Amino acid sequence: MRIDLAGWTRDATRGGHREFLALFERAERLGFEGVWFNEFRVPDTAWPYPSPLLLAAAVLARTERLRVGTSVLVLPLHHPLMLAEEIAQLDLQSAGRIDVGIGRGTEPAALRALQIDADSTRERFEQSCRILVEALSGRPIAAGQGPWSFEDRPALPSTVQRPHPPLYVAGSTAETLGFAVDQNLPLLLSLEPPEGMQLERLEAAAQERGRDAAALRARSSLARYVCIGADEAAVQARLATLWPQLYQRRVYFAGKRGVPADQVPPIDVPRVLAEQFIHGTPGQCHAQITALRERTGIGQLRCVFNANGLWSDAQALAGMELFAQEVLPSLRSALPFATV
Repeated sequence: MRIDLAGWTRDATRGGHREFLALFERAERLGFEGVWFNEFRVPDTAWPYPSPLLLAAAVLARTERLRVGTSVLVLPLHHPLMLAEEIAQLDLQSAGRIDVGIGRGTEPAALRALQIDADSTRERFEQSCRILVEALSGRPIAAGQGPWSFEDRPALPSTVQRPHPPLYVAGSTAETLGFAVDQNLPLLLSLEPPEGMQLERLEAAAQERGRDAAALRARSSLARYVCIGADEAAVQARLATLWPQLYQRRVYFAGKRGVPADQVPPIDVPRVLAEQFIHGTPGQCHAQITALRERTGIGQLRCVFNANGLWSDAQALAGMELFAQEVLPSLRSALPFATV
């Protein structure tokens, strides 16, 4: 099972740039296979790294094996011809280590600031995705009509990764998941809402179209918070400090959607632990990941060791190091977890 990292977004990216990049140099040495960065353009509150492709270029230049992914590039915000060129260039510069997660986006502020009609985002997303596949596959590019209309363009130079750099679709609606199945593209499944609903819709869409849902799941990636410790007491103590912070974050984002704080339900801790976490001692974490793989058929896991910024980089790194030492080797070898 491929084990990647995620969670460095928004507030979690604040701090020194050199120290931030050093985190991922360390992640490569520990044996993690990839890291994923989000895109938040022209938001109400500014963040240090609005462009995941520019950040990817910096990380890829300082590593030799680590893959870097976007989770996600918001396609309605970008002209697909320009985006295809940038992805192809990163694929070349990195010797084929770029992964491209794409989506429609959910941030109204960016659409307003860039004067993009919210009702056009699905059409823009779907047409842009098709153009990216054509362009990155080395085929001539054509777009006679739609949100982007331009004269036929010659093929881009061949990418390192064939037939093109991996493309993943993020989404939860039946329409988006159906589109992913139509395009034979794997999914970037989300923490919230948990992936259960998305997998059900994927199964329905694949069955409708006579496609193999299991093969798509095997290429897809899901995310989990990870809280690992040497013993159960340490893990429970750390989790106990997280729940109030996680609730306040939910209140904040609910407020941005116009939902009053008193209408935000309390956190259902047992359910959240079951649906969104890998937690416990190394042996318990290994068992939970094995069970998750068997239940979902997913081939890739994005581990969030920093609780999306609610835990410090030092806390995240301590968890990463313990996980890399005690859990990764057994996951890689597919051997039973060593309890001695």
